[in-house]
Amino acid sequence: MSKFEKSKDEQAAEYIIEESQEVSIGEYPYLNKIFDIFPAFSSRNYVLYFIGQLISLSGSWLQIVAQGWLVFQLTNSAFLLGVVAALFSLPMLLFSLFGGVIVDRFPKKHLLIFTQLASMTLAFILGFLTIFHLVTFWEIAVLAFLLGVIGAIDSPARQAFVTEMVGKKRLASAIALNSGIFNGARAIGPAFAGVLIVLIGTGGAFILNGISYLAVVVALLMMDVPSLVHKHNLNPLAAIKEGVAYAYANVTIRILLILTGILAIFGWSFTTVLPIIAEDIFHMGAVGLGYLYAGMGLGALLATVIVSARSGKISPAKFIFAGSAILIVSLFLFSLNLNFYLSLIFIFLAGFGLVMQVVNINSTIQHLVSNEIRGRVISIYVLMLIGMGPVGNFMVGWLAQNFGVSFSIQACVLVLMVFTLPLFWWRRRFLSAAHTADY
Repeated sequence: MSKFEKSKDEQAAEYIIEESQEVSIGEYPYLNKIFDIFPAFSSRNYVLYFIGQLISLSGSWLQIVAQGWLVFQLTNSAFLLGVVAALFSLPMLLFSLFGGVIVDRFPKKHLLIFTQLASMTLAFILGFLTIFHLVTFWEIAVLAFLLGVIGAIDSPARQAFVTEMVGKKRLASAIALNSGIFNGARAIGPAFAGVLIVLIGTGGAFILNGISYLAVVVALLMMDVPSLVHKHNLNPLAAIKEGVAYAYANVTIRILLILTGILAIFGWSFTTVLPIIAEDIFHMGAVGLGYLYAGMGLGALLATVIVSARSGKISPAKFIFAGSAILIVSLFLFSLNLNFYLSLIFIFLAGFGLVMQVVNINSTIQHLVSNEIRGRVISIYVLMLIGMGPVGNFMVGWLAQNFGVSFSIQACVLVLMVFTLPLFWWRRRFLSAAHTADY
């Protein structure tokens, strides 16, 4: 048996995951159609997780909008907006690989409970500092960095936890729905953020986010999940090296990780300057900023539904190529700032294209990787998706400050085209490699 081949105990645990937590369709016959589109909802564990995360992430997006608005009001600086966003992402770059080692060594459910409680504490601190008018830019920056440190453990733990909740046969649906939670929350949180900032202030928004973390903690405590923990005696650096070597040796995983980094730097980073677009270009303030985030979130949510419903029927590589084309075209049109309502359509399509790519990259990697090293490989994915964010945030903030918002976005579009065209020409080999994933 190879080092990363499944043991009998692991196979038994996966069988328990697959069979023991299913919702009985006999009791609810109308669920057939829902389960056909979203197979992950047939898992009781995943239903609990979905509800808890939707509430919590709605609060998190509320905080993202409120924090960006607060920084812009305190500093009136596009560059400092980028700095705060980068400081949140920087720990992913520095510590996510170590986070992957932790994820492979400890029960993921327990890790997630710890990260939610820690994140809740930071949200309350920021809220009280803001309410009592004690907050400064540097305090926001420090708290953003600390939240990123927690995220360096939380993100790979959440990604790797999916298989323990639903098993492999529902994995693609669960990953798509995870993105749906994130982007549904992106639609819900920001849509109410502008109004809530007016009603209860930015400090109140931070407190509300802190309370929302309790939903995930309760959901996790209600789950019955077999823990797949693999003991090994490697020191952290050796364990990281083993994970990197594993990912590099698989050509499909290697290509997908590089593509993830490109999307993180040049695809997601335009969101850094959305407060400037809302305030200085469209003159709609916090409410307009909420609409822009919500438009992007709704596009991402539609991509989630399509990918979940068609998983196993359409090659993930085809989804990736289609998403890339949609993102490049829509992001360029968005950069023209033609008018607010057209911009909502273009940012909707940009969210659609981005998530169509990210979900299929994630699901393909998760299908290819062994459980024993899953946390470490997924930590590399998190490193590329979130850890590379500081590069894009600094770049877009600097370009917007010196050359304008439109130019900063168009520069990203150009780089996306340059890096994705070679992948398109290589599509036949890539399609063949991606097809080997166990769907």
